[in-house]
Amino acid sequence: MYLYGEKIVIVYIDMDDVLCRFSKAHENDLKLNPEIKYPQSQYGFYQNLEPIEGAIEAVKVLINSKIYTPYILTAPSVMNPLSYTEKRVWIEQYFGINFVERLIICSNKGLLKGAYLIDDHADGRGQEMFEGELIQFGSKPFLDWISVRKHLDF
Repeated sequence: MYLYGEKIVIVYIDMDDVLCRFSKAHENDLKLNPEIKYPQSQYGFYQNLEPIEGAIEAVKVLINSKIYTPYILTAPSVMNPLSYTEKRVWIEQYFGINFVERLIICSNKGLLKGAYLIDDHADGRGQEMFEGELIQFGSKPFLDWISVRKHLDF
């Protein structure tokens, strides 16, 4: 793929449990409020997710890369309309307003074209149909952002 005569390598990065600690927040909220079956449906849940170690720094390096063009590709919580807005606010908070243009909210990740998809799941949201390489974050050999960065050499 070329952009203005230069080669670009598109990298899609999932949010939940790749950039931010969705599962940890979900478990904590269930313990604190067991009567709320879906804590992610509560106001502020997505906006207040804690970043995963190394994630913010890795994406910032990708943003400034001459080789890679990163996009955030996240699936919505369709039962929670707040998730669309809060995910966008989270991206602005950590990467700035200009990077918000690279936020894609889509329930079928297999529809997009690119070289890499960094996601914690191998299927369920179209990951199994993604034509590029799926880097399953949190699994061997991609246990953390250090190993992902080594694999992509950035």
